[in-house]
Amino acid sequence: MTPPALNVLERGSGTPLLALHGFPVDHRLMSGCLEPVFDADEPIRRIYPDLPGLGASPGDGVSSTRDVLDRVDAFVDESIGDEPFLLVGESYGGYLSRALVQRRREQVLGLALVCPSVVADAAGRRLPARVVRRPDPDLVAGLEPAEAAEYTDVAVVESPETLDRFRAEVAPGLASGDPDAIARIRAAYGLDEPIEQGAPYTAPTLVLAGRQDWIVGYLDQWDLVERYPAATFAVLDVAGHNLQFERPELFRALVRDWLDRVASEPRR
Repeated sequence: MTPPALNVLERGSGTPLLALHGFPVDHRLMSGCLEPVFDADEPIRRIYPDLPGLGASPGDGVSSTRDVLDRVDAFVDESIGDEPFLLVGESYGGYLSRALVQRRREQVLGLALVCPSVVADAAGRRLPARVVRRPDPDLVAGLEPAEAAEYTDVAVVESPETLDRFRAEVAPGLASGDPDAIARIRAAYGLDEPIEQGAPYTAPTLVLAGRQDWIVGYLDQWDLVERYPAATFAVLDVAGHNLQFERPELFRALVRDWLDRVASEPRR
């Protein structure tokens, strides 16, 4: 039986770029941070799906991250085919992206990982102490308790700007999705085997981590360094799990550098 189609937002035309968001949010996390990176006439077709069971994508038949990965792999066949493409993943989407590269390493022109989940089991992650580097107690005090709890759960920089971005790019996804599918995926979050196997992935890569990211940390990402020999690794201070809008200028500069490196690489 054909699996349900994923809800997807597309922008632009040209070389495909597939962007996979975290858990349990939706595509707005990725479109919100990536669209400002691109010029209006940039020849890149940006593809922002909601992962199965998240956002507006149905979660029928999805019971694990393995199922999510298989569904995303099928989505690539449907929406991109055998065309070379760029791949960006944030948090859980980074976990999926690392696995998808193993399946399609000759097709993926470049890989960018933003606060990627490396260790699936949260109890096994090496995490920094929880520190808010730019607190704004007055801002937080003015929020409704439920919103304040969600916002401060990951905020390292508390400001009107990051609150606006949180409301536009994170909160809508947290409020959507299939609760039953989310629970099933959460219970089977990890893949059974190590992701990086065989030869290293040699195409241009970017790995961004937040120094104050107490969700996935920044130390486990360094265990990947030899698996991605063409990678820029950057740990951003004054940044947590939402580094893309806590340090937006630096985020844009590093993503642009990655895109330039991909564009300058000889096609395999």
